[in-house]
Amino acid sequence: MSITRRAALAAAAPFLTLRAQTRADRPNILWILGDDLGPDLGCYGHPLAKTPNVDRFAAEGTRFTHCFTTAPVCSPARSAWNTGVYQTTTGAHNHRSHRKDGYRLPDGVKLISHRMQEAGYFTANVTEIAPGLRASGKTDFNFQTEKPFQGTHWNQRAKGQPFYAQINFTAPHKGPMWPLARKQKELTDPAKVTLPPYYPDHPVVRNELANYLDAVGYWDTQVGAVLDQLKAEGLLENTAIFIFGDNGRCLIRGKQWLYDSGTHVPLLVRWPGHVKAGAVRKDPVIALDITATSLEIAGIAKPALFHGQGLFSGAKPRKQIFTARDRCDMTVERIRAVRDNRFKLIRNFMPERPYTQFNEYITANYPTQAVIKELAATGKLTPVQAQWLTPRKPEVELYDHQADPHEVNNLAGDKKYQSTVKKLSRDLDRWIVETNDQGRTPESREAFEREEPRWNVSPKG
Repeated sequence: MSITRRAALAAAAPFLTLRAQTRADRPNILWILGDDLGPDLGCYGHPLAKTPNVDRFAAEGTRFTHCFTTAPVCSPARSAWNTGVYQTTTGAHNHRSHRKDGYRLPDGVKLISHRMQEAGYFTANVTEIAPGLRASGKTDFNFQTEKPFQGTHWNQRAKGQPFYAQINFTAPHKGPMWPLARKQKELTDPAKVTLPPYYPDHPVVRNELANYLDAVGYWDTQVGAVLDQLKAEGLLENTAIFIFGDNGRCLIRGKQWLYDSGTHVPLLVRWPGHVKAGAVRKDPVIALDITATSLEIAGIAKPALFHGQGLFSGAKPRKQIFTARDRCDMTVERIRAVRDNRFKLIRNFMPERPYTQFNEYITANYPTQAVIKELAATGKLTPVQAQWLTPRKPEVELYDHQADPHEVNNLAGDKKYQSTVKKLSRDLDRWIVETNDQGRTPESREAFEREEPRWNVSPKG
């Protein structure tokens, strides 16, 4: 038996006692989200992160070092982990889609909140945790559904009733929280930021990364306030808490892309007496596994159509992670990726569309993009930095993410790696078929324009 397998079984032992509990003894379940949050926390080793509350939480629970969302942008990712089914399977893969056409989930697929409610849990999308501490109440599903939650705070539940709740904090997301984060006493020094090789060393770029870290620090204070509130109400010890991000960093080559910076998120789980304190898990997991574990905690049977697996139930560790990117607002794309313990293969189904094809959100919110274009005009980019502006993407990208964690050295054309390319390509093809990837059918122009008439760019060009 492998070390990883033994570790998974050992971690599962206390968890397996759950099903013997009575209905009244069931724990509360809480998800605390950070929008656009990468693993840029002190407990993950980031030298500039100011995240004492989350770091303390990690010491009291289990930290997962290789957790990935199935999509690099919020609405498809949220449509997936709120159901436990890949967004590409349910037809929820295009960002902010099906807002006006009455589209429903396939038979047998439900929101986790609905399953929890059916099992007797009170469900809440918390909007005001305590006086002065508010959350967004974000759902952002790419399908139509009945009322997702019963209330806006766990204190609205019946006496003795367990709760399932989500708290959606937007601080790491570009928007009003970023300037607010700059009002904190301790700020990140842009001069100390370590830049990835695909970013030019420029004051604007450094400032954007520093502001992101400040926003993460602000999010940490919000998480700390939630934990304090739970403790004050006597709920902290009987609540299974999951802290994670909905997708990766809101920075160039992160959010909207299938590089690790777009899909790698933190995952911390605390449940005293059931989840080992101070443990670190390196096996690959996906956000759908959070859904599966929450259902197991509640004693709810795994649905027939479901892609998540329990984190502590002794399930065989995943060998591969599959991720998908499709249309983001007006920017039409189809990209798929498979990642194993060493390599990641990315397949660009539309290589004729450059990385920098127009996207209104990126243009308005990513100052680094403008800097890269300005420096390119005067020949001041390195070859690695200039890759972002190539007029055409490669059809296949292959990265050794152990030797090349920033994923800048494409090995797909190297003869030494052709067997790896072929194997991972077959694995990706098999996943597309087995999960019934709906992205194989192009979105119609009518559906595209129904979402937002001002998107006057055809999906075909």
